[in-house]
Amino acid sequence: MPRDLNPHIGIYGRTNSGKSSIINKLTGQNIAIVSDQAGTTTDPVKKSIEIFGIGPVILIDTAGIDDTSELGKQRVEKTYQTLKEIDCAILVVADNHYGEPETQLIEKFKEYDVPFVMVNNLFEGVSRNEAINLNVLKDDLQPVIDALKQAIPESAYKKTSMLGGIVKPNDVVVLVTPIDAEAPEGRLILPQVMAIRNALDNDCICVVLKETNLQQYFDTMPHPNLVVTDSQAFAMVSKIVPEEVRLTSFSILLARLRGDFENYLKGTPHLAELKDGDKILMLESCTHEISCGDIGRVKLPNLIRKFTGKNIQFDYVAGLTPINNIEQYAMAIQCGGCVATRKQLFNRTNLAVKAGIPISNYGMAIAFMTGVFNRSIQIFNK
Repeated sequence: MPRDLNPHIGIYGRTNSGKSSIINKLTGQNIAIVSDQAGTTTDPVKKSIEIFGIGPVILIDTAGIDDTSELGKQRVEKTYQTLKEIDCAILVVADNHYGEPETQLIEKFKEYDVPFVMVNNLFEGVSRNEAINLNVLKDDLQPVIDALKQAIPESAYKKTSMLGGIVKPNDVVVLVTPIDAEAPEGRLILPQVMAIRNALDNDCICVVLKETNLQQYFDTMPHPNLVVTDSQAFAMVSKIVPEEVRLTSFSILLARLRGDFENYLKGTPHLAELKDGDKILMLESCTHEISCGDIGRVKLPNLIRKFTGKNIQFDYVAGLTPINNIEQYAMAIQCGGCVATRKQLFNRTNLAVKAGIPISNYGMAIAFMTGVFNRSIQIFNK
C-alpha cells in the first residue's frame, strides 16, 4: 500500500503539552522539535511508523490548538484541516489542563467521525465510549500503541481486494492501459498497478496491452473473462469488446474500493438532468500541472457540455482546500482518488451528500456519457 494511503493518526493538544515528545518516542527518532518555547510546531509534520497488527501508519504532529497569536491562528487552522484526512487521533492533555480548546476539538472529532485516544489524565464529561483515556508517562508509550490498535477503524488498514467477488482463479483479465500524453513518464498510474497485482493475487491470467492492440487480441485470442480499461478509452474499447464479455474501468473499480460507491451510482444519472447555468464542482485529490489534455479541467467539462448541450459552469477544488457554499452546485464529481485515502474521499463527498447534491466520479461520469454505464457496473450486481 503506498505510504500516503496508510492509516493516518493525528496528534493534537495545546502548545507545550508534549505532542512532539510523543511522536518522537513513537517513531524512535527526533522527527519533531521539542522545546519549552510555545509554538515550536508550525505546519503539520508527517512520519511513517509500523504498528504490529495494523501495519504502516502515518503520524501527523500538529500545532497547538490554543495558539491565539495572529500567526498562531493560521497554524491552528492548518491543524483543524488535518481532521479531514485522519483515521484516528491522539489528544494530549498535560498538567490537568482541560477546557474549551479540548472540548472544541472533541466536537470536531465527532463531526468528522474520528475515534480518539486521550493521553495523560481522565476527565469528567468525556465518556469511555467516546474516547480511550490513558494515564501514561512519556517514556512508556506502549499503552498508547495498545489503545490505538483498539481505536483505529479496521476499514482504515484492512487490505481489501480491488477485484474481490468479480474474478476467480484462472480467469483471463485484460487490462487496457493507454500510453498517451497524460500517462506519467516511465510508469503506470496507481489503479493500473493495483489491478495488475490484484489479478495476480486472485490467481488470474493478467494481460496488459494498449488500446491500439485490443482489436488484434480479440481477433487472435479466446475471449477473456473481464476487460478493464482506462475510462477515457471507454468509447473505443466498448465497440471492440463483445457484449458477452464483462467490461469496466480502473476508475470504477477504485471507486468501489475506496469511494462512496452507492452514492456515485445514484448520482451519476443526474448528468442527464443538468440545466443551463448549472454549476458543477470538480473535486481533485491532488495538485498537478494542468495540460491541454487534462481530464478534470479540460476533457470532462468539454464532454459534459457536449453531452448535455447546456452551458454548464465548473469550479475546481484540489487537495484539502476548503469547499465554500456547497449548496450552489447542481452536482459534484470526484476524481479517481489515486493519492487519497478512503477517509479523505468520504469527507470530501459527504459535504455534497449531506446537502442533497448528486455526486459521481470521473470514470462513472465518462461511462454514463459514452453509453456504457449500465454495462460497466453490471459486474457488481449480485
